[in-house]
Amino acid sequence: MTAGRVAPGRLRRRLVIAFVLIAGVSAGALAGGSYLMLRQARFDGSLQRAAADARYQLVLAAQFLPLTDARRADLLASFAQNGRPVLLVTEGVQASNPGYAPAPGPALRETVAAGQLGFQRSPDGARPRLLVVGGRIPGSTAELYVVTVEDDLVDDLHQLRTALAVGWVAVVLLAAAVGNSLARRTLEPVGRASRAARAVAEGLLHTRLPVGGRDEFSAWAASFNEMAEALETKIEALSRAQARERRFTADVAHELRTPVTALVAAASLLAEQLDALPADARRAAELLVTDVVRLRRLVEELMEISRLDAGREAVSVRPVDVVALLRGIADARGWTDRVTVAGAAPPTVTDPRRLERVLANLMANAVEHGGGEVRAEVRHTGTSLVVEVTDRGPGIPAAHLPHLFDRFYKVDPSRTGAGSGLGLAIALENARLLGGRMEARSEVGRGTCFHLELPADRGGDPCDA
Repeated sequence: MTAGRVAPGRLRRRLVIAFVLIAGVSAGALAGGSYLMLRQARFDGSLQRAAADARYQLVLAAQFLPLTDARRADLLASFAQNGRPVLLVTEGVQASNPGYAPAPGPALRETVAAGQLGFQRSPDGARPRLLVVGGRIPGSTAELYVVTVEDDLVDDLHQLRTALAVGWVAVVLLAAAVGNSLARRTLEPVGRASRAARAVAEGLLHTRLPVGGRDEFSAWAASFNEMAEALETKIEALSRAQARERRFTADVAHELRTPVTALVAAASLLAEQLDALPADARRAAELLVTDVVRLRRLVEELMEISRLDAGREAVSVRPVDVVALLRGIADARGWTDRVTVAGAAPPTVTDPRRLERVLANLMANAVEHGGGEVRAEVRHTGTSLVVEVTDRGPGIPAAHLPHLFDRFYKVDPSRTGAGSGLGLAIALENARLLGGRMEARSEVGRGTCFHLELPADRGGDPCDA
């Protein structure tokens, strides 16, 4: 069997999605965690440097004590010349650079008032991003706040976040590509096995799977090939046996036809002389005539089933009134007191001879084995013609229903009756020849129903059989 591509299916999509989710979540967690740790480390480092610088600036600011107006101006000018923005808080707030003069918050003021070094940062997204570290000038109640601009640090973190996001997207895309490739390669043997199983089911028994390697799929393919080979051998043996059986049936029917014809002629003469025979011989003669009639019927049925098997039965169609056909069958066989024909349907184009054969066999089976009243109902569904033959007999156990249309099959093998076990098989073959289908439903103790369905507009077309 040639290999082919497996069409994307649910399992393949699920495998790819699972692969992408695992890779995406893992990469996302690693990237997110790394970014958060690095961000915190960068901010902590910036704060430590700013705190150390603030302590140094507080020591320098102590040189300007006492803080008169002139000394405050000199202090702020000194910081402005060094490019260090600061805030001096005495009776008011003075800034060395008005462009970088954030107001210290209450929490920061409280920390500094307690004699400790405190800090505050601008909220995320603010521009410029400022870090304010402040404390009391030694030997004074004045407060000095050193302002550090962290815009470069924030920009670096944004670039890092963008790089990590791009890397995460690349990992997800790569995972999707790798997952799709792995899923396709993994499911390719499954696809081949599925196509091979479908081919075997369609009758291509020579189908085999390629075997290569020593993995589980190779062992699976080898087991499949062994199964297919055994199945092919078994079916070929069954086909040969069936062909022999059909050939044997045809040969037996052909060989018996001539002597049975002679026996029937002799039995007919004997039947005419029954009244002239002694009483003890009359009974034996009656049994002989009955058995000859049964033998003739069996040979006729064997001949008919052989012709059906050989495909030599022609179909001749014309409009048929099925209700009238059912009544005619009941009248001809003397079943009018036991069979009730009901329903109505327009004429159906089919082979009247074969349809009569099917209906007669179904009615005969119901009359002989069903017991009680038999009802034959006809109805038209628009696209098909339905005939149901129902009896109120003992019913058929469910275990026998699948074999009811098998040849020579009898529900009670020990039963000795007029039936040969071929009537329903012949009825089914004729129904198929007419393009229809037939089934049986039964319930023990309530009776049996035979359901025949024929196409309403093309019944009898042999191409539909």
